[in-house]
Amino acid sequence: MDQQPPGGPDPSAAEGALGCYRHPGREANVRCTRCERPICPECMVDASVGFQCPDCVRQGSGTGHGPAANRPRTVAGGSITTDPRLVTKVLLGLNVVVYLAVLVKGDALVEELMLLGRATTHFGGPLEGVAEGQWYRLVTSMFLHQEMWHILFNMLGLWWLGGPLEAALGRARYLALYLISGLAGGALTYWLSAPVQGSLGASGAIFGLLGATAVLMRRLNYDMRPVLVLLAVNLVITFNPWGGIAWQAHVGGLIAGTLIAIGMVHAPRERRDLVQYGTCALVLAAVVFVVVARTAALT
Repeated sequence: MDQQPPGGPDPSAAEGALGCYRHPGREANVRCTRCERPICPECMVDASVGFQCPDCVRQGSGTGHGPAANRPRTVAGGSITTDPRLVTKVLLGLNVVVYLAVLVKGDALVEELMLLGRATTHFGGPLEGVAEGQWYRLVTSMFLHQEMWHILFNMLGLWWLGGPLEAALGRARYLALYLISGLAGGALTYWLSAPVQGSLGASGAIFGLLGATAVLMRRLNYDMRPVLVLLAVNLVITFNPWGGIAWQAHVGGLIAGTLIAIGMVHAPRERRDLVQYGTCALVLAAVVFVVVARTAALT
């Protein structure tokens, strides 16, 4: 792709649209503080004042291979990578692999991996749950799907929401957001649902990404209406009168993802790592507390 030198005319501005100069077609409501070209979240490099584009950062640091302090950073302080969707692709792949394994092994694998609170008799045999010490179910259930429509819906959400978030937060922060949101959804399901009711799916993590997207868009002064409409539609589906949806997982993931994203994108620069990972630790501690308390109540 041909890139326009810093300070040159902005084609998108001439057309009356504000699009990223490096990624035509992507909405860009933020401009580089040095060259004033519009940049999308993937191209936003955190600077001492506002955000800069990758070109200006490379020019400011000489060869672009200087000390770590001069390396490009995302909005949340993560490293700029050549493939900003790598973690999203890996997560999507894991979900698909587990789904294919379910197609091969059937209900036996579902029984082993789904979220289950307490021992029950399921499909003709005894089955133990989280209360009996099988805490791994809180993790495995996040990657487990049984119906085609279920995995398609969740994976579309992961691709649409996950890519931009990974680019804006960085890989480590994004992965922490995804996993803790999923665990929070599972913990709230374990706490509030019937102990013998099984649950599965990546919906808790996806709702965490949805909450984080709203926080990021607010931080970047983007138009909030699209994400608010999407959130409203998903909440209506969550609480539909026909049932069959673990609303606890959706709500738990949404709350966790929103809180973690607030800590990540609003952390002060001088204490960024402390605030960001401290927020993740606090939310994770709340998840552990809920699981331990619920286990104590069931045993």
